[in-house]
Amino acid sequence: MSKENKTFSLLCLGDSYTIGESVPLHEGFPYQTIQKLRKAGWSFSPAEVVAKTGWTTFELLAHLEKTILNNHYDFVTLLIGVNNQYRGLSLVDFEKDFIILLQKSIAFAGGKGKHVIVLSIPDWGVTSFAKSKKIDAEKTSKEINAFNEVCQKHASSSGCQFVNITENTRQANDHTNLLASDGLHYSAVEHEVWANFVAHKIMQ
Repeated sequence: MSKENKTFSLLCLGDSYTIGESVPLHEGFPYQTIQKLRKAGWSFSPAEVVAKTGWTTFELLAHLEKTILNNHYDFVTLLIGVNNQYRGLSLVDFEKDFIILLQKSIAFAGGKGKHVIVLSIPDWGVTSFAKSKKIDAEKTSKEINAFNEVCQKHASSSGCQFVNITENTRQANDHTNLLASDGLHYSAVEHEVWANFVAHKIMQ
């Protein structure tokens, strides 16, 4: 795909992590991704974000059913599932929803699986918020790993890209600068790590 004489589009689907909860809009990874691509000489429209704090897979699906979006985007990111895990919802149900969301993402990307980038679910169990609530970090970590295995398996089988951001989010255990002011979500520093991953995948 040539980057000459074309303005590209990016659709970002997800929850609070995609919005960039507790950081200004321009510090979230969708905005930072676009800025990095523009600096690299690509012409990109502002990212279109369909996400809300607290959304599970089925709430994102329900919103997509009643929302009119463009028929086609050049690239799509999908980062969802933490609220399924947080609420103690079934992994089996998550998998069913995730497959549908992945199919929708591929359709939005014009049927090009490799233009869909799935980001793994961050491990909030090591955050200062989790520590203050005496959350079992080991249990949370194991559950998030299980959810991420589902994400990676279906991303791979659908020909989509998969980016593991989870390992980096676990560094928040020792590096509190990776967390936003609420102690639960992530700072601009961490969002830039995600943006680097996504921009790199798009430029490839």
